[in-house]
Amino acid sequence: MQKTRKIYTVSQVNSLIKVALEEKLPSRLIVRGEISDWKVHSSGHCYFSLKDESGILPCVMWAGKFRIVRFSPEDGMAVLATGHIDVYTVGGKYQLYVDKLEPEGVGALQLAFEQMVKKLRAEGLFDDVHKKVLPAYPERIGILTSESGAAVHDIIDSIRNRWPCVKLFLYPVPVQGEGAAEKIAAALRDINRRNKELKLDVLIVARGGGSLEDLWAFNEEVLARAIFASQIPVISAVGHEVDVTVADFVADARASTPTKAGVTAVPDMQEVLGRLAYFEKSLASKARAKLELCGENLQTILANAVFRNPFLLVQNAEQQLDELAAELAEAIRELLVAAQYKLSASYEQIVRIEPHRLLGKKAVDLNNLKNRTNAAIKAIVNDCRMQLTAQTNRLAGLNPKSVLRRGYSITTNKKTGLLVRTLEDIRVGDYLITELTDENLIESKVTKK
Repeated sequence: MQKTRKIYTVSQVNSLIKVALEEKLPSRLIVRGEISDWKVHSSGHCYFSLKDESGILPCVMWAGKFRIVRFSPEDGMAVLATGHIDVYTVGGKYQLYVDKLEPEGVGALQLAFEQMVKKLRAEGLFDDVHKKVLPAYPERIGILTSESGAAVHDIIDSIRNRWPCVKLFLYPVPVQGEGAAEKIAAALRDINRRNKELKLDVLIVARGGGSLEDLWAFNEEVLARAIFASQIPVISAVGHEVDVTVADFVADARASTPTKAGVTAVPDMQEVLGRLAYFEKSLASKARAKLELCGENLQTILANAVFRNPFLLVQNAEQQLDELAAELAEAIRELLVAAQYKLSASYEQIVRIEPHRLLGKKAVDLNNLKNRTNAAIKAIVNDCRMQLTAQTNRLAGLNPKSVLRRGYSITTNKKTGLLVRTLEDIRVGDYLITELTDENLIESKVTKK
């Protein structure tokens, strides 16, 4: 009797493999490997492989799990991946479903911090050229921190002790935990939008000390970019002396502790008063010296003769004016006398010349000259006419057409326009033009030579 063969579908085989893996493999494993083919889908899910020198393992990490990863995974990075093995029955392959991912050899937060610092430094967010100058004497300061922490009291006490005239405004924000960075960034943006009415000179972003995880909100990119974009100068005062955050690098100024934020933000009133007192004494001393010098100059001016007899200048000017008037009158009189003398002399010369008699003689001479000129012109014209008539007669005698009146004619070749003198000047078939007297023309054709 033949045994019946059992036939499996592809889906059944994949299911059997899935059950076998679940029974034989640990429910949770930690796998060491190097990331390869890292891809983040638009859905937020991550697909990659872990490999070593002799093998490769496909991996997947869902978006909800990847959201809590602080560092940025990339190809070639050595990591520890925690999760479970399961079969993706649709694709017919097994893969590691990763729940937790951390770098090997260094903490995830430390690596994420180093990656963020490298990224933002390359973009220039830490460059000094972007740092805004803190006002020397701020009047209104905003403080962004937790209202229940010790940091706010340290900041207020430090500022009040140094610069009690300043007005402080507290903006409570969470300083740790998920979403804290986004809320601090949102508060920064809101304050900048409303600063025309708030009129804040400085902002202090602060919190007390803690672990790297506690301070992590101040290493988030969203907060770093909000600090960089702030039009109001920002002081970062996060943690203790040894704590350094991304916010410290991007802020316009850094205070190593919240208490020292007050020292950074405001001047010391006693020092300012001391400088004012010094300036007051210096100004008073210079003013006294200036007044004394001005007094001496005034005495020198008052000792001048002008101030002893102020009318002297006017009187001297009046005397000088009288002298100039007398000189002017004398000069005018002399000019009039000279002009009178010249006029008299000229009149005597005119009388001696007897101009009426001279003009009569000149008129007779002019009339004689006119008559002689007219006669000469007539003689010249008559002579020219006679010469012209003679030349005309001579030209008429030389005119070749004058013979036409005596019965002669002139024949030309119509084609060449030349005179016909011999038979060589024409050919049979040419047309001839014969000119008679009074410009009469006869046209004929040569038929025979």
